Amino acid sequence: MQRRYQILGGSLIVVAAAAAGFAAYISHEGECRPPEILASGTPTMKAVVYRCYGGPERVTLEDVAKPVPTDNGVLVKVRAAGVNPLDWHELRGLPYVMRLSAGVGAPKYIRLGTDFAGTVEAVGKNVTRFKPGDDVFGGAGGAFAEYVSLGESRALVLKPPNMTFEQAAAVPIAAVTALQALRDKGGLQPGQKVLVNGASGGVGTFAVQIAKAMGAEVTGVCSTRNVAMVQALGADHVIDYTKDNFTQGSQRYDVIVDTVGNHALADLRRVMPPRGRMVLVGGPSDGKWIGPLSGAIGVAAYSPFVSQDFTFFLAELTHQDLEVLRDLMQTGKLTTAIDRRYPLSETAAAIGYVEEGHTRGKVVIEVASATESWPIR
Repeated sequence: MQRRYQILGGSLIVVAAAAAGFAAYISHEGECRPPEILASGTPTMKAVVYRCYGGPERVTLEDVAKPVPTDNGVLVKVRAAGVNPLDWHELRGLPYVMRLSAGVGAPKYIRLGTDFAGTVEAVGKNVTRFKPGDDVFGGAGGAFAEYVSLGESRALVLKPPNMTFEQAAAVPIAAVTALQALRDKGGLQPGQKVLVNGASGGVGTFAVQIAKAMGAEVTGVCSTRNVAMVQALGADHVIDYTKDNFTQGSQRYDVIVDTVGNHALADLRRVMPPRGRMVLVGGPSDGKWIGPLSGAIGVAAYSPFVSQDFTFFLAELTHQDLEVLRDLMQTGKLTTAIDRRYPLSETAAAIGYVEEGHTRGKVVIEVASATESWPIR
């Protein structure tokens, strides 16, 4: 028996040592790599770069090689870019688990930004969906720059003429998340009651509008200063969380889209019918190891034991869903609430502001060429 305990104790020590070593491995911070030396005559552009993990102080604006479209690719001159929580998560390399794919010690891909809107400058020989001069919006890595290049089949669509570049640039990640949460995960049907917790944030402002466009009765939850904005976006009812706790009310909601994750799942269940659905698309971001993904663990453990459906998901940008959003934008059913605008040179400050977690709608970057200026229409 003593021998068994010795073996068990030794095994636990080995496991603990391995876990500690793994934790140290993925959490260590590498040195900032020096800028790449470009060959003489290389066409360049301005781009936001981070060469090591950290806060906004790690962000620099550098001259990098200007991309060239592939045979199936599109080169877009960026006019505006949208800032998302994803950007500061990538900048800090948090939660640590994401470094397994993003890069241990230092980022593999040093460019920041995803959402953008701009004008097609060039296309590859096989491209048929776009032509030079088209105004477009979509998502691609490294969008905080003067140019982006991506395949024509990726998340890229024509910009509605009634939307500015700034408005369109703020749409992709947040609005696609709202759309997929309501339609795909929430199974929303006309006439149902929807509650959006965090209705004044990036995803929340779009969720309110998309739910209304889908024929739902919408309740938004926000702070006092944002009540009027959420009402203006079309919410039928607005709950000021500083005054009322919706989980203690008598109303029941068929679908809850939760962008905050600040209520116990049992409390949310109280205000849902037996077959109601709750979709968690955000959550507390202060955990360094798994961060918002802790919500995924919670709902996965809870959902099998109740009649309601609790789901956590991460959106996937597709041009098909951007087409759906474009149609809503063209018909005036979807617009963008813009909180602040920053020039490309102040992208670090923009990311820092979004990281604070108190944005009202979206934050956008106004991109201007080093050799050319244009109005953000």
